[in-house]
Amino acid sequence: MRVARVVAMLAVAALVAFAASSSPGSASGSKSPPGHLQPRHAPPYAAGALRGIHKIRHVVIIMQENRSFDNYFATYPGADGVPGLKGHPGKVPCIPDPGEACVRPFHDRYDFNTGGIYTFPFSAKDIDGGNMDGFIAVQEYYYTGCKCGPSVPADDTMGYHTGKDLPNYWAYAHDFVLQDHMFGSVASWSLPSHLFLTSLWSAYCKKHNDPASCTNAPNKPGYPPGFNGTTTRPVYAWTDLTYLLHKHHVSWRYYIFKGKEPLCDSDITLSCAPVTNGPRSGVAWYPIKWFDTVKNDKQAKNIQSIKRLFTAAKKGKLPAVSWVVPNIKVSEHNGNGLISAGQAYVTGLINTLMRSSEWKSTAIFLTWDDWGGFYDNLAPPRVDVNGYGVRVPGLVISPYAKKGFIDHQTLSFDAYAKFIEDDFLGGARLNPKTDGRPDPRPDVRENERILGNLKKDFNFKQRPRKPVILPVHPKTDLIEPSSTAWRPTGATGWG
Repeated sequence: MRVARVVAMLAVAALVAFAASSSPGSASGSKSPPGHLQPRHAPPYAAGALRGIHKIRHVVIIMQENRSFDNYFATYPGADGVPGLKGHPGKVPCIPDPGEACVRPFHDRYDFNTGGIYTFPFSAKDIDGGNMDGFIAVQEYYYTGCKCGPSVPADDTMGYHTGKDLPNYWAYAHDFVLQDHMFGSVASWSLPSHLFLTSLWSAYCKKHNDPASCTNAPNKPGYPPGFNGTTTRPVYAWTDLTYLLHKHHVSWRYYIFKGKEPLCDSDITLSCAPVTNGPRSGVAWYPIKWFDTVKNDKQAKNIQSIKRLFTAAKKGKLPAVSWVVPNIKVSEHNGNGLISAGQAYVTGLINTLMRSSEWKSTAIFLTWDDWGGFYDNLAPPRVDVNGYGVRVPGLVISPYAKKGFIDHQTLSFDAYAKFIEDDFLGGARLNPKTDGRPDPRPDVRENERILGNLKKDFNFKQRPRKPVILPVHPKTDLIEPSSTAWRPTGATGWG
């Protein structure tokens, strides 16, 4: 019932009639758009002066949990999906199943999926030197010893979903941009992935405010309090993107579920009384809280309840840069959440942003933090010792996004930082040689030659497109699982 109330809250927010759209700054004649301070090295903000990428004044990154590209878009027309399925060229792969016959990808209609283990060492086993054939062996190895119970579906790591299962996600792909070569920045689990999302690195540091004390750690960086019994604060001393945003006077927010969001019935607005026992975001999903830079710059206040995002959208005061993470119930996390609940939650978010007066200057980047152990057929390129990881879905939703475009560029979450830096920071990079706060990261990820540019997903010369408002609870072909009573043992805090 709690899940239903959260989704209902989002549905109500999505249906609120916001003010009519207008160009940033055009109504008041102000020199800077609402919602953030004018960054240094930025283009002029006078009405009609914005060009190209700078027409985007609000970037919203929505990160869901644990799905591979093939798990959601294996049969999407024109995308680089599973060979041999639904017109895709090639022969359907058959993945080894230890002690049994091999298993081919199959249509899985279950709303609840188990997937497999997805830490750094096991990603290498899944990828198997580029053969992409270790998924079943890894899943069976993990679940055999996890005391999960008898209800774990056999080999569901090989399952994929169709447009009838995921009508809204496929609608966004049809109406906007689908990225079919989006790889996780790191070949690892949620905590390193979220560290990469905002800092382009995952490290273990020995001393606060001493970036030189940090060493590469793609699997076990310092755990945040509440994860796997951890009670101490981790040391995240290296440099993150918020350091540059703050330095250049660019506003940012990181929206999470704090457990006090109003769980409203369908006939109650967002002004209903808060609760204290609601579902929260996993602590591994907002490690930005523990960065020394955030504390030193007094920016911890920018980590806010997701209800503040709805307020900002309604009032036309979105920050320049937003990251949005779910709670476990609406995360789509393998072994924990229903796909339908996550799709409804995301639709509510996007509907709300589309109905905002700032839709015409907004770019929404929707992705999933790692592959959750689910099969993907495409071997990730290797850029350094950390990644890339297994492919994940990526969508670009904006009034300037190309319609029905499939982006085949090689991408990772690093492309989000690159877009933000090019839009708001005059092309500044998280570069130890130039950012004023050097750390020993192995490379400057935004400058990797293989990394594509998200600007190619936009047509900034086109007339801003109207919102595409979708039903929060669309009809799907998903079916209830026989049981969701099991839970894998191991780490808490949702990795």
